[in-house]
Amino acid sequence: MDVIGYGALNLDKIMSVDKIPKADEEGFIISQEYHPGGSAANTIVGLARLGLKTGYIGKVGSDGEGRILLEDMKREGVDSRNIKACDGNSGAALCFVDGKGDRAMLIIPGVNDTISMDDIDLEYVKSCKFLHLSSFINKSTDLSFQTQKKILKETKAEISFDPGQLYAEKGTDEMKDILSRTKVIFPSEHEVTLLTGCDYKKGSEVLISEGVEIVAVTRGEEGCYVTDGTDEYDIPAEKVDVVDTTGAGDAFDAGFLYGLIMGNGIKECGILGNKVASCSIQKIGTRAGLPTDKMIGGS
Repeated sequence: MDVIGYGALNLDKIMSVDKIPKADEEGFIISQEYHPGGSAANTIVGLARLGLKTGYIGKVGSDGEGRILLEDMKREGVDSRNIKACDGNSGAALCFVDGKGDRAMLIIPGVNDTISMDDIDLEYVKSCKFLHLSSFINKSTDLSFQTQKKILKETKAEISFDPGQLYAEKGTDEMKDILSRTKVIFPSEHEVTLLTGCDYKKGSEVLISEGVEIVAVTRGEEGCYVTDGTDEYDIPAEKVDVVDTTGAGDAFDAGFLYGLIMGNGIKECGILGNKVASCSIQKIGTRAGLPTDKMIGGS
């Protein structure tokens, strides 16, 4: 395996709206679509399309949403043997997207939060070059989060990590066990501040001091900032017509990781991350716009 993902699996229920309402405001839904999603899952699908050998660790429920999620991963060529189907509801994300491509999300965790060490094939985890982690809701239990930390003690794989807002809000003290093992972290600019209390450049220094080797900060239309503690680069975004930014960060992760596995330097990885993200945001849904390696100039 090149990369195995471990994170939530959600069915994204994407609603195009006239505006994203604030408190006490009203709006209306223009249209709605359903698409498979979940942060780490989107990244793994992106890597599969780029030609890497991928797998996934996760859970789905015994419902229609679970069947859609599992079948989609198989169709994308992702090794799905370690996605467990169990009683209960699958995870879902209600995504509201306005005419500018901006979004808001509400998450239903379902069985995502119930992954224990009993669900993990450790020999499978040990087989990969990279283990890519993303966050869980941890609404009723933090079992899946604790399992992530335990797995890190059982594998020598390189760790890539997209904390999302949920894990960023925990701060560096609570995330030490993961940060100290992380080769590359993918926070947004806002998540760096939540995680470290600093702006994205100073916050990147804090993350390096916690043991992270490479910090790749996504900055929306400003592009990305990447550093390994010695070199640093502000890389502008590609200019495209934005349709839906849902999953743009996950797509960036896929492009960056692809570059890293192919032996590129961090600047080239950042350029690849921006390129894959720019493809993603031109279509509705987190995966519809994900490119193949030939589309981004790969082999």
